[in-house]
Amino acid sequence: MKEVKKAKIALVNSPIIEATYQHPLFPPLGLAYLAAVLEQNNFDVTIIDCPACRMDHKKLKEELSSMQPALVGIASMTPTVPSALESARVAKEACPDTKVVMGGPHATFADTEILTEEPAVDVIVRGEGEETLLELAQNLPELRNLSKIRGITFKHDGEIVKTPNRPFIQNLDALPHPSYKSLPIERYRICGKKFLPLMSSRGCPFQCSFCVASQMFGAKFRARSPKNVVDEMEWLISTYGAEGISLHDDALTLDKKRIFDICDEIISRKLKIAWGCQTRVDQVSKEVLAKMRRAGCNEVSFGVESGCQRILDAVKKKVSTEQSARAVRIAKEEGLFVAVSTIIGYPGETRESLKQTLDFIHTLEPDDVWLCLATPYPGTELRALIERMGWKMVTDWTLYNTMNPIFENPDLPSEEISRMRKQFYDKFYSPRYVLRQMVKGYVKGNFYSKIMARTSANYLLWRIKSHM
Repeated sequence: MKEVKKAKIALVNSPIIEATYQHPLFPPLGLAYLAAVLEQNNFDVTIIDCPACRMDHKKLKEELSSMQPALVGIASMTPTVPSALESARVAKEACPDTKVVMGGPHATFADTEILTEEPAVDVIVRGEGEETLLELAQNLPELRNLSKIRGITFKHDGEIVKTPNRPFIQNLDALPHPSYKSLPIERYRICGKKFLPLMSSRGCPFQCSFCVASQMFGAKFRARSPKNVVDEMEWLISTYGAEGISLHDDALTLDKKRIFDICDEIISRKLKIAWGCQTRVDQVSKEVLAKMRRAGCNEVSFGVESGCQRILDAVKKKVSTEQSARAVRIAKEEGLFVAVSTIIGYPGETRESLKQTLDFIHTLEPDDVWLCLATPYPGTELRALIERMGWKMVTDWTLYNTMNPIFENPDLPSEEISRMRKQFYDKFYSPRYVLRQMVKGYVKGNFYSKIMARTSANYLLWRIKSHM
């Protein structure tokens, strides 16, 4: 007997209201996991990826009006939360009886604020969402007995109710592969190549003051088995024609044996695919990076954060500048494309410490640099620190993208940070840099260097035109 489909559910990645530059498009991995678990339980799920579909809120409203889902789930990152809230309003206008559920990092840590200020949102899912959203869906259409569902926040008789946190999923191998069947998979390309995301672990035992990863996914490192990880890689290649994979782990190389086993599994199956990852400078060795390179890794990103040990200690990174220099050096020796990110303008940052960081990055000679302005996201220790100090913070969430000053540091004016940041980029992305990336990309075959050769060349052309 054929099983009857349950309620329709729409999962929304909200439209981009305005962007100063275009990010590469990746499938919304979090929504894809939610969809997979719901589909596994026979719900009829559609992911609406508005950025990939070039869909604004008007078109989103038309889509939802046509679908009439019983539940609309909306993702929320801090810079996109105004758009997410507009999506919630649009959902209620298009489907007055639908239940609107919001999740993601911003909603998790600003749940009370959202529910107080936005009547279109019915429920907030906090933290890891697969089991929680499934339980909500199983209570449709009325969402009764909400107080018995762990990991949610909702309003009842005008009061905000928070249920106890839901325990984290311990066996990640039990999760199905993410569901991409309702997504425009051909649009997720970088320089013509189809790049898809993969998550091989969750949880981060490190508690950097600017990050919510350990609160969102727990301080315990939870890992999928090497076979399960490479099974998904093979599935992405055979099913969707993936030409590149981006691993979205917070601490990929924390377990040395596991990363060796993953690489051995890739090599033994003869999978020919470029992949990149991010990890910590104190969690790599020459042996690990060499093995990763043999298994197809082209790129590694390190959170260097600062070239000043005092600032490194302030952000609770628990690494040294010497460890950063060593990690970058050995990664370059293995032929990897090396990207580094920094946090600049942190409380206590001075012109001297920022100059120390910029000089340090120049000596490292990485292949790419992200100079991220310290951004006090909800839930971070950084935000709590700034609130205690009484410093004013920008209230426009769209500016919380690490490119804008969010608070005024009395030791270092925002204008000075922006000036030094621009000077650094103008010097770093030089004609010599473009040539080096062209050689590394087109002669030595590193795909990430090809991307940066094009990007930096365009940046140089823009600078030339802007001065004409």
